[in-house]
Amino acid sequence: MSIAKRFIVIFVVLVGCVGCDQTTKSIAQSYLPSTVAWSFLGDTVRLQLTHNAGAFLGLGNSMPEFWRHLIFNVGGTALLFGLLGYALLAKQLHPLGVFAIALFFAGGVSNVIDRWAYGGYVVDFINVGIGPVRTGIFNFADMFIMAGGAILLASELHRKWFLTMCSRRPR
Repeated sequence: MSIAKRFIVIFVVLVGCVGCDQTTKSIAQSYLPSTVAWSFLGDTVRLQLTHNAGAFLGLGNSMPEFWRHLIFNVGGTALLFGLLGYALLAKQLHPLGVFAIALFFAGGVSNVIDRWAYGGYVVDFINVGIGPVRTGIFNFADMFIMAGGAILLASELHRKWFLTMCSRRPR
């Protein structure tokens, strides 16, 4: 896949995912309370506004502000530029891998936009689960990151399985 085609894929995914995530975060900040959760589908889905200064599930939330800024804002931005470079230039990367990295990249960009715009925190508002078994509170960008990671993992496992099956000799 040429660099131009990779760029187009990444750009389209980026615009769509960041647009979706930032729009839903804006709506959440306008309408959702932070003190009480709105419950839907028999309490399977809860919507509640939170501001996450940490990473996944609040990891790093209690770090000093300087280190959070350095790691999440500056480090996250640098990591995203590296990821973009890899997606554009890695010759062995399959088109599905480009798409998966584009999802991961777009989710990361949208969360980094939050961090820079809101003084270091990310807007989260979705929680799903059944009874006491629940996820942490997350946003659409987190779903794009997870989807990109899942696609990369599945494609790599499939590739390794395929190579293993092709390398077996009949007895």
